[in-house]
Amino acid sequence: MATRTDAPTRREQILKEAARLFAERGFHGVGVDEIGAAVGISGPGLYRHFAGKDAMLAELLVGISGQLLTGGKRRVAESDGGDPETLLDSLIEGHIDFALDDRPLITLHDRELDRLRDSDRKLVRQLQRQYVELWVEILREVYPGLAEPAARSAVHSVFGLLNSTPHLGRPGSLPGRGATAELLHRMARGAFAAAAA
Repeated sequence: MATRTDAPTRREQILKEAARLFAERGFHGVGVDEIGAAVGISGPGLYRHFAGKDAMLAELLVGISGQLLTGGKRRVAESDGGDPETLLDSLIEGHIDFALDDRPLITLHDRELDRLRDSDRKLVRQLQRQYVELWVEILREVYPGLAEPAARSAVHSVFGLLNSTPHLGRPGSLPGRGATAELLHRMARGAFAAAAA
């Protein structure tokens, strides 16, 4: 979900390849030597950047949860109390960018979250709750008649919809990034409208 245009650091390269490999073969199906080979360094060379695979997994899952929350807060701040409809669209667009660009992290979260240490897993859940509540607040501004529990359920449902991208087939089998993003956006707005009906 990064918006940087400069070259990724070695650490970022390692995390990207670790996410891809963990998503493809599972956390226990990948060794540090394979991750190292994917970025052109020896397996033991990874230990200059990370204490081990557990540290990589924690940084990936805590990191993406933090990025989503930070991105959501930034969009709220940039809206400066503007039109809630526009802000909701912006939040949806940001989450779609994540869902299309970071598909391995969605798979990794679904499969490997329980492998994190308790403290890291609790931090992921805390960040996710804050992210959900940010959406709930905006959604209720757009649909004032929507009760808070229903709004929260709607947000979780839309996240499930948007986070289904790893199950849509291989990247080349989708109708194109732009068309897929538009479809997901329409479906998310449709789901919210249905919840408020």
